[in-house]
Amino acid sequence: MDYKTTFAIGCLVQWYECDIIGEYVESLKDTMLAYKGKVIVDFTVITNEDLERCISPTKKMECLEKIANILLDFENVRFTKELHTIADYRRKFNEEYCTKADVLMWGESDSLLPKQTFNILNNLHQQSLINNNPKYLAFFGTCKMWDDTWKSLEHPDFTDKPFYSEPEDFTPDQWWSLRYTMSKKEMNKINDNTDELDVRILPQHKFNGCGLVISSEVIKAGVNIPRSVFFVHEDSAFMYMTNKVLGNIPQYVIKNILLVHNRNNAKKRMYIRDERKDGTMNEKRRSNSWYTKANQMCEQNYINLFNPNYKSFTWQDVWK
Repeated sequence: MDYKTTFAIGCLVQWYECDIIGEYVESLKDTMLAYKGKVIVDFTVITNEDLERCISPTKKMECLEKIANILLDFENVRFTKELHTIADYRRKFNEEYCTKADVLMWGESDSLLPKQTFNILNNLHQQSLINNNPKYLAFFGTCKMWDDTWKSLEHPDFTDKPFYSEPEDFTPDQWWSLRYTMSKKEMNKINDNTDELDVRILPQHKFNGCGLVISSEVIKAGVNIPRSVFFVHEDSAFMYMTNKVLGNIPQYVIKNILLVHNRNNAKKRMYIRDERKDGTMNEKRRSNSWYTKANQMCEQNYINLFNPNYKSFTWQDVWK
């Protein structure tokens, strides 16, 4: 194999994610070890408490020390006291690394990367250059999602399983559910059963931000997350911008290699003061009035990206 492709993978870490980031890092190290080419790794750790406040200063310090120890092996690690959201981070990551790497990947603290990740993407990138398709997106197979609109991204082992839309319907044996927290061992077992890759091109773009793969040429052409998207929905806004600037460029899906997104990892939002302690992660976040407001405002902002008569909401509007 010719390891020509340079990758950059970036991850934003919130201070309260100290108990889950180690699992992501373990999977990242596995896939870096399997790839003999160059991988640039970037982390930004948020210490800011404007949005989520810690239960105590002592616990906050413990969280940050744990994260720092987990990230000791990486050079590009920064801690920031500023309010810096996932949209801010991914916008800046795209800008900084599109000239340093051939392919960008959005990491996420609650994800697990397949150990085959960079070897597969290296082959995909080299083939895309041969086919004269330097501008493209890519995504790995995922678990059973909310509805059939996500079926094109679901791993074959998951896609025919039933939906469980209500928390009370979930049981711990439902490994295919988006409510399930999967281990690296379980993910590897599924992926080790794949002998031949099933790579497809979607008729239209469909993805979320966890594990999104972006050819650097896409960013160089002017696509990025608009600044009006100041908090969440950055993945949807990025998709809108891609379509507006470049049209329906290829989006490849490596259908039968699973990338895990443990959205409802019970350890994800630990040590946050005055937040609901039970329910899904979404229910916990929505117990904060500011979250519901910021979420709705960001949604309106990306829906109206190309509306010349629309004035964008900002954080100042959230705090009113």
